[in-house]
Amino acid sequence: RQHQKQLIALENRLKAEMDEHRLRLQKELETQANNTYIELERLAKRHVAQTDKEMKSVAAEERRIQQQIVAQQKKELTSFLENQKKEYRLCKDKIKEEMSEDPSSKEEKVERLSRYKETMQRSQAEEEAHLLAQQRMVYDRSCRALKRRSLLRRHEFEQEQLREELNKKRTQKEMEHALMIRQDESTQDLEHRQLQMLQKLRVELMRLQHQTELENQEEYNSRRQTELHRKHTLEQRQQPRNLKTLEMQIKKQFQDTCKVQNKQYKALRNHQLEVSPKGDHKTILKNLKEEQTRKLAILAEQYEQSINEMMASQAMRLEAEQDSECLALKQQLKQEMELLDAYQKKTKSQMEAQHEREQQKLEQKVSIRRAHLEQKIEEELAALQKERTEKIKHLFERQDREISTFDSESRSLGFGSLGSLDFPKEDNR
Repeated sequence: RQHQKQLIALENRLKAEMDEHRLRLQKELETQANNTYIELERLAKRHVAQTDKEMKSVAAEERRIQQQIVAQQKKELTSFLENQKKEYRLCKDKIKEEMSEDPSSKEEKVERLSRYKETMQRSQAEEEAHLLAQQRMVYDRSCRALKRRSLLRRHEFEQEQLREELNKKRTQKEMEHALMIRQDESTQDLEHRQLQMLQKLRVELMRLQHQTELENQEEYNSRRQTELHRKHTLEQRQQPRNLKTLEMQIKKQFQDTCKVQNKQYKALRNHQLEVSPKGDHKTILKNLKEEQTRKLAILAEQYEQSINEMMASQAMRLEAEQDSECLALKQQLKQEMELLDAYQKKTKSQMEAQHEREQQKLEQKVSIRRAHLEQKIEEELAALQKERTEKIKHLFERQDREISTFDSESRSLGFGSLGSLDFPKEDNR
């Protein structure tokens, strides 16, 4: 019963230890999940900030390039107007020189010069309008190309952020899986250690129980042998008294027999004396006395012989009985010891078989749990890969739609292909 209490106490302590272990593992998983959530939230906020910064940078780049284009076109227009003025003056001087040699009247010369001026001014105005139209077209096309480039930059930025997000999720998931594997291994180690402790205690308690049973049996054997020895010693001590009693009984029988014989001899003597002559009485008495003495001697000899035979018989019987009792006790104790040994071997074998079953059951439990864990990890990685593929696919599809829509709008606006335009670099001086 005390051993059972020790086993129950150990089982309760091991159960409490396992409950505490599982609670600690659950907290570790919750902490890992919380850290994953925090990391992803931090990454999302950083992406929002980076996106805002990138969009501002793109907008600033667009404004810078637009300003450069406007400045360049303004410079081109100024140069164009200066050239027109120079050309106008040259042509005016040339026509004046030609007219100075012309013998026409002054009115005709003035009218001719006026028509030439109008023609030149109209031509230059048309050229200026054409240049402005070309510049406007170039500006609009450049702005459109800038928007396309900004769209492509935004697409690249979105792809980079998506890759970073997906890689972060995979890293966090791999960390979670590594933690789960470590937890499974620590649980497995704890289960094996607890089973070893429980089985070790069972073995020790059984060893103590068997030792106690063996000591009790040996003590019982010793006590039985001591009791039998005391009994035999007492019987041997009591034997002279018993023999004396038997001897007294035989002596009493002898005395009774002697009394009977005396009575018989008296009766015979009286009868012989009555029937015999008086002169023969002395001889008859003598003969009867001798006969009586002889028979009494024979009877005394028989008495002594009976005493001796009785003593020898009693001694042999006592020795035989004691030897028989010793042999019976020895066989009984040997049989009981063999039964105890067989019982202990049986219980030990049963315990070893139980321990083997427990070990196999634990190995099977560990194997099944590990298989389920590996299957769970595989399924989660597959789901994560599926999510990754779908998100990348959806992003690329959306970006393809956006760029296709943008290019379609550009073609409908008459801009054609916008992918080959070069823009001035930012001045880093």
